[in-house]
Amino acid sequence: MIPTYDTHDLFMRRVIELSRLNVIEGHGGPFAALVVKNGLIIAEGTNLVTSTNDPTAHAEIVAIRKACNVLQSFQLTGCDVYTSCEPCPMCMGALYWARPSRIFYASTRHDAAEAGFDDSFIYDEISKVPTERTIPMIQLLRNEALIAFEEWKRKTDRIPY
Repeated sequence: MIPTYDTHDLFMRRVIELSRLNVIEGHGGPFAALVVKNGLIIAEGTNLVTSTNDPTAHAEIVAIRKACNVLQSFQLTGCDVYTSCEPCPMCMGALYWARPSRIFYASTRHDAAEAGFDDSFIYDEISKVPTERTIPMIQLLRNEALIAFEEWKRKTDRIPY
């Protein structure tokens, strides 16, 4: 089943409801996400950063992990993701790795920034060379680390991703 725009609105309203409940119940920030496959919600996630002391527990990441568990796959092939806000850089990276078909979002990153969730510094940091970033990044033992890549390339039973 291909969702109609009315169905898209229903999924987005569920995401918005979850984001508001997350604030009211005190589990974390005002963010939520759904993963939908064939018109059915297969996973929901809310921001759990402060309640779990996990800086990676953003709504999209939580939903991706649950959905991949349901699908028994590390990819969200044929799935749509609905999120209450434009994904941050970390979540955008995770979503691209998960490869959903589409991402629908409600609020923008600028809306989030106005509420105190400003990721612009991360976008700026990503574009810098590692030695110019705010957190010092020091490269060590590159040649030794390259051996793992060589072993990976020779592996005949590797699962590409």
